[in-house]
Amino acid sequence: MFTAKIIKLSSVLTITLLLASCSRNTIYIVRHAEKATANANMSSDVPLSAEGSQRAQNLKTLLQGHDFAAIYSTPYIRTKTTAQPLSEAKQLPVQLYSPKDTTDKFIAHVKSIKKKDVLIVGHSNTVDDLVNKLMGKDLLTDLPETEYDNLFMVKRKGKKYSFERMKY
Repeated sequence: MFTAKIIKLSSVLTITLLLASCSRNTIYIVRHAEKATANANMSSDVPLSAEGSQRAQNLKTLLQGHDFAAIYSTPYIRTKTTAQPLSEAKQLPVQLYSPKDTTDKFIAHVKSIKKKDVLIVGHSNTVDDLVNKLMGKDLLTDLPETEYDNLFMVKRKGKKYSFERMKY
């Protein structure tokens, strides 16, 4: 009887350790926040509008309670500025990636981060590529030019991935 209790306790402990050791994290993917209207004196690398700056702050507020391993942005002002408030709050540098770098190499790198969350800031025509490649299937198409309020979440638990979408 005593041996049976030890075996049962050992089984419970083993299951608990297996569950605790499962990789669990979320990859958050957003399009940059609202950009300023380009004028004749601006390049195509436009900054955020006042509304976009507020949305970047809202993103920070929404995500600041999470534990991040990395924050990625394309090298454009509008994407870096969208990531900046969370970067400053978490004291994590914004790491740059090419908007054309939705390659398997970048996806594999992001997937290799297993214990902490990741934020990737992209563009209307790259966010869908990132989500689709992370999920291994086509779930999204290019975002409409007027949509800035989507937060896409690719959640991993062990080897299983799930997808959620919300507005922020």
